[in-house]
Amino acid sequence: MDQAASHKRARHARTNRVVYWAARIPLQISLKFYFRASRLGQEQIPSSGPAIIASNHRSFFDPFVIGTMSTRPIYYVAKSELFRNPVLAWFLSALGAFPVERGVGDRDAIQTAKELLARGELVLIFPEGTRTRPGPLGLPKRGVGRLALESGAPVIPVAISGTQDIRKGILIRPRKVRVSAGCPLEFTREEQSSPDPAESVAAEVWQAVSALWESLGGAPGIQDLEQPELARVA
Repeated sequence: MDQAASHKRARHARTNRVVYWAARIPLQISLKFYFRASRLGQEQIPSSGPAIIASNHRSFFDPFVIGTMSTRPIYYVAKSELFRNPVLAWFLSALGAFPVERGVGDRDAIQTAKELLARGELVLIFPEGTRTRPGPLGLPKRGVGRLALESGAPVIPVAISGTQDIRKGILIRPRKVRVSAGCPLEFTREEQSSPDPAESVAAEVWQAVSALWESLGGAPGIQDLEQPELARVA
């Protein structure tokens, strides 16, 4: 499955219910008993209608943990390299993932996200652009601001902690995982956003994520790691 096919599937199809629930049920059991997960603010995730979920990113495990915050599927971005393997690409697409190119303004990823939101779906993005660990949060990219302005969808800030210590090589270790969602943020819709307003919205979203992150015991402040911009849009 090439990237174009993955985008087409995300835009026009839905998650594979058999694969989705086959993955979700054991995950929820593992979160409760193995990772002792605490999930705060689940009521902030709407049961219907579009919303952007903006979260910090510490581990490959993050989309799956955040996915259990909702009773309906959450679509999310994943690095394009994962879609080079056709079997893995099919599996990720079945779970609601779609590819994003790192280090460039990926218009296809943004267009897919906008079409999913127009369809009334939940879309998860990571404004830092890639996994950030350890220490404080990374700088947000303006893609989340552009997506919020051009889609008109509310943005739900989310912070997640503990997942950065889960994997050691091939081992999955028991670690306390915590995730917290805040109140939705609303922004006036713009047909075509410009960089300054998009950056302003991204900063406001990230301020809310940072507050949640610190409430979970995360290190305060922002670090600029000059990492690839997964969520940047030119």
